[in-house]
Amino acid sequence: MSELEGLFQGLSDAVVEMDEGRALELALRSINEGVDPYEAIDQGLVHGMMRASQLFEEEEYFIPELLLCSDAMYAGLDVLQPHLRRDQRKARHKVVIGVVEGDTHDIGKNLVKIMLDASGFEVIDLGRDVPPQRFVDAALAEGAGIVALSTLMTTTMDGMAEVVRILERAGLRDRFKVMVGGGPISQAFAQRIGADGYAANAADAVRLAKRLVEATPGEAA
Repeated sequence: MSELEGLFQGLSDAVVEMDEGRALELALRSINEGVDPYEAIDQGLVHGMMRASQLFEEEEYFIPELLLCSDAMYAGLDVLQPHLRRDQRKARHKVVIGVVEGDTHDIGKNLVKIMLDASGFEVIDLGRDVPPQRFVDAALAEGAGIVALSTLMTTTMDGMAEVVRILERAGLRDRFKVMVGGGPISQAFAQRIGADGYAANAADAVRLAKRLVEATPGEAA
């Protein structure tokens, strides 16, 4: 393993091991040694977050561990991102995300936000208890390509359907991809309300979002 590969591996390991101090230290070392910050982010920090996501899927890590991994990733990102060249700060696909009105459970939504951000998406987080119209207004204002809806309550699932209905009534449905997720949600429900996809967890949400943008020509890469 070369010294550069070892540095990237160290950044990745720091994220997986939830070592915020080590991630910060190695990010600073990357800058001091003239390492391409984009490569340090992509092959180091993001690689580590993908490994952590896999451990989460395999139930070796749980929500507290994944959140600590994200803290380590962001510690390194805060150092590296200001050093990206202008041509490396490419336009990112935008996702508007939130928990639908009537539900205040947002841990799952927060994990999806972390994973989408780590995977190169620009995430506009509307928070929790978000009225359907606000999703549409934010997607229009931000020029987002995806609207991501979350809920853990059966009583608020119709809020997801209402977002789709608002888009259809306004003649905007073709402009946005709608993805849904949360405890009571299923692929059958997504199909029933006319959503573009369903994700069972944060890793699936990233894979789905990537498929959706790849199927949408003309957006930012």
